[in-house]
Amino acid sequence: MKILLLVSAFNGLTQRAWCALRQAGHDVTVELAPVYETPEELTAKVYASAPEIILCPFLKHKVPEDVWRKWPTIIIHPGPIGDRGPSSLDYAIMEGNRQWGVTALSAVDEMDAGPVWASRIFPMPSEPIAKATLYNSAVADAAMSCIEEVIEKAADPQFAPIPQEEMPQPVPHVGTRPLIRRAERVFDWENSAVEIVRRIRAADSSPGVRTSIDGQTVHVYDAAVGERRGRRVPPGTIVGRGDDAIAVATGDNLVWIGAVRRPTDCGGDGIKLPATMIFNDPSIPELPVPEGLRQTSYVREGDVGFLTIRTYNGAMSTAQCARIASSLKEALNQDTKALVVTGTPAFFSNGVHLNVIEAAEDPSAEAWDNIHAINELCSALVSCTDQLTISAFSANAGAGGVMFGLSADVVLARDGVVLNPYYDIGLYGSELHTFTLPRRVSPPTATKLLTEKLPVNTDQAATIGLVDAVGPREWNEFREWLSRMANAYVSPQRYDETMATKLQVMDNTRPASYYEAHELSEMAKDIFDNRSGFDASRADFVYKRPARQTPPQIAQHRWRLSGLS
Repeated sequence: MKILLLVSAFNGLTQRAWCALRQAGHDVTVELAPVYETPEELTAKVYASAPEIILCPFLKHKVPEDVWRKWPTIIIHPGPIGDRGPSSLDYAIMEGNRQWGVTALSAVDEMDAGPVWASRIFPMPSEPIAKATLYNSAVADAAMSCIEEVIEKAADPQFAPIPQEEMPQPVPHVGTRPLIRRAERVFDWENSAVEIVRRIRAADSSPGVRTSIDGQTVHVYDAAVGERRGRRVPPGTIVGRGDDAIAVATGDNLVWIGAVRRPTDCGGDGIKLPATMIFNDPSIPELPVPEGLRQTSYVREGDVGFLTIRTYNGAMSTAQCARIASSLKEALNQDTKALVVTGTPAFFSNGVHLNVIEAAEDPSAEAWDNIHAINELCSALVSCTDQLTISAFSANAGAGGVMFGLSADVVLARDGVVLNPYYDIGLYGSELHTFTLPRRVSPPTATKLLTEKLPVNTDQAATIGLVDAVGPREWNEFREWLSRMANAYVSPQRYDETMATKLQVMDNTRPASYYEAHELSEMAKDIFDNRSGFDASRADFVYKRPARQTPPQIAQHRWRLSGLS
């Protein structure tokens, strides 16, 4: 089937759909709606692509009437049947709904009002969940299930979507609701910590919640409840810091804030940054960070150690890499046989922290420091001779984050994860990728991945050898599977064979520093000489400037997995 993905951005869900549809044998083209200044321009482009069906897994723009009247055009709406409006997930989290859903419906003149092709309902977590985490987990899973059903029904000439008015509403109170305005998100630091965290998580990772801390107007993100310690202080007072986060007193407890943005209308630069970069008073005491924001945690199970890394939105700054490196080296020094390095259900890693680099007084120097810091993590895994190292992609990963995972001896992944194993922001790339990527997939395939610059899902990654095995999608099942896999690798015979192979490969290859030196010589030209437009590409990313065109590799793409070897 000839399918057009009409979207506002080629985000994680769109990439997941694109990979799955192509894998199923469909001819898939992507068009980014923001590229076109008028509905007429967009309509002309859709007519030129001549699809059989249009899917919109992530679309904030209105579909032109000339498009939806000519072709079946299905919107994937992140709300249950009957829910309408642009703030569906925000309301679901703020109001503490016990269940929510996703609906696939036809585009019509009124937003989200079309007849239904498919729908799914899922339970909401008992604790408030960050909007981005909800979107990338339960919403994305439900959306993919809906898309699969839509494609099946589209092949049936007898099928007709059902008007919403004729269908039951599994979440009874939903209806048409407007965009949540800034004033509706506001809280008072006198409020309970639980209520404040709920409001922040409902606006994470965009637009955040506007508030005042230490006399500064900021937007806050990445929140968790903490326990009050010591004497009572006025609500809104910063009482502690740890990792990248600050602790702020509330009416009954503490709220930890991991990220902060100073808005441009209040004299700020508008860049979302680690909270301790904005509130960096060294007199603020260090306090234990709550588990929800802790950047590393280590657990031992017999002969296997598990190091979990938490990155916010996948970005790893120089300072965070240093903290992770300390935990990683400590874990590698244990008397375990294997170390598993994994992430959270929401994020694994996307490499260096572009926001921190952009905000630095000297962005080039910060970028240089950041790439050296993440290289230290990769080198620690590649050069380890005392343990078998296992990485597990728990969530989507890109660029240096993928290469960090590939630095391990064994690479595992959770089903539904999408990997972007390439660099696409004006950087040659480092993270020892010139050694680890060809080692896993062969030099020709490595070159194709780096130059084609296309995402791969876990099935494709396993087929070409990018990962060794794929585990369940459900989080608890994945954790149990990961534990079983790790313990299987340390069984006596398998462990001895795997370690022998590992040491033999290390004896027959150049040291990691050889590859790093080559990569850094190229990176220096990109970072300091701006050879490939890193400065402008970085700024476009940080300030969320709209794309100027749909990338040609996804707009007119005929690449097939069978072409890789």
